[in-house]
Amino acid sequence: MTMVAGPRKPAVGRKSERVDLLPSRELRGIVETVLRLAKSTDAVETEVHVDEVADALTRFANNGIHQNVFEHVVTVSVRTVTGGRTARATTNRLDEDSLRATIEASLSLAHSEPRDPRLLPMPGRQRYRAVNRFIKATAALTPEERACAVRLACDLAAKKGQVAAGIFSSGQSQTAVGNSRGLFAPYSETHSQFSITMQEDPAASWAKADSADVREMHPQKLAERASEKAHLAVKTTELAPGRYTVILEPAAVLDLVGFMFYDFAATAVRDKRSCLNNRMGKQLLGKNISISDDVFHPLQKGAPFDGEGMPRQRVLLLDRGVPKNLVYSRASAKIARRKPTGHGFALPNEYGEAPMNLVFGGGDSSVEKMMASTDRGLLVTRLWYIREVDPYEKVMTGMTRDGLFFVENGKVTGAVKNFRFNQSLIEMLNNVELMGPAVRATREESFEMVVPAMKVRDFHFSEVTKF
Repeated sequence: MTMVAGPRKPAVGRKSERVDLLPSRELRGIVETVLRLAKSTDAVETEVHVDEVADALTRFANNGIHQNVFEHVVTVSVRTVTGGRTARATTNRLDEDSLRATIEASLSLAHSEPRDPRLLPMPGRQRYRAVNRFIKATAALTPEERACAVRLACDLAAKKGQVAAGIFSSGQSQTAVGNSRGLFAPYSETHSQFSITMQEDPAASWAKADSADVREMHPQKLAERASEKAHLAVKTTELAPGRYTVILEPAAVLDLVGFMFYDFAATAVRDKRSCLNNRMGKQLLGKNISISDDVFHPLQKGAPFDGEGMPRQRVLLLDRGVPKNLVYSRASAKIARRKPTGHGFALPNEYGEAPMNLVFGGGDSSVEKMMASTDRGLLVTRLWYIREVDPYEKVMTGMTRDGLFFVENGKVTGAVKNFRFNQSLIEMLNNVELMGPAVRATREESFEMVVPAMKVRDFHFSEVTKF
């Protein structure tokens, strides 16, 4: 349970976005203050999360910027344990009276909860592998620099007779977890994202990138790609539904395989909510498919510890098509008599754990090579409105969007009217013929993963859509 003490006050419209995050000693000071105040209560154990975010966003539409916002927020979340019960309360006020009120709110909620016989003592001090994802160039990015990149993209759209819309965001964040058993874990990172939709009536296309290092993003190249696809999609041909060879760009791969992440959670398997039930250790997918969860991968982001402060481990989830391992929180590990892997969510929660840093093994084929090897197929930019039809066989339905193109004799020959698909991910990942290098992919409805482009045979499109 969560209580918010006091309203959030986003810093919108300030003269400057420049802000320095709290020094590590101040984060520790906040944690120590909460732990000190909690000693005078009936809390047996106390856990503190301190989260600070400084985010800026430039939004544009109709070939012009129409919004620039900046938000700087610090929140403190307190979990208390008393009488075998636990609950959490949150505030964005850092004075002692507010922190004391948050502790009392957490205890009040805990007293109203039923006893949890599986509740474990909080973990003690841990050791963490260092990761550095705080990039000074990203933290120092100015609104003028974002506006300049947006202006270039909008100028390109105007020159091509198109209309551009999207966002360019950047920011920095940090988190610290501490508890009354001596654990303290800090982490900071930067983030940047550029997303653009180019429209040339009646068609549109899209491109997006996300990185801790803004210098690794290339807004102009993304704009050029979206512009080219939008122009190519102005005139579409309608094809009959059926099974096609498809070349899925990384965003389209993420759109689909992103729905598999929770299947690798030990809690999901124990509750029989996973497609891996009764399939562990058996050949399930193609031998060219391997998946790991690896927060230390150079293209990943995120803290090297989980919601309880346990160190995250690299876990080989699927090896050459065979499900090998699951991820475990402390609670699910005790039930299964395994070691926790550092993938638990902050308590209390009903989900247990999940791998949040999925990395697919890739190949050495480019999208161009995939097309060159295709006599007749479809190039898919991305998908949307995806829903799960059969969770055990992982059958998904959804639609293509923002650029579906016909490939004939190794080349794109035109655009195709969008399809609805009904496709089992298990079947799809048994039909992968070629893969590109794994890249950091992003979309609008899922967290980022490291996935390759894929050439897949016999992908099932069930009907033509109305747009």
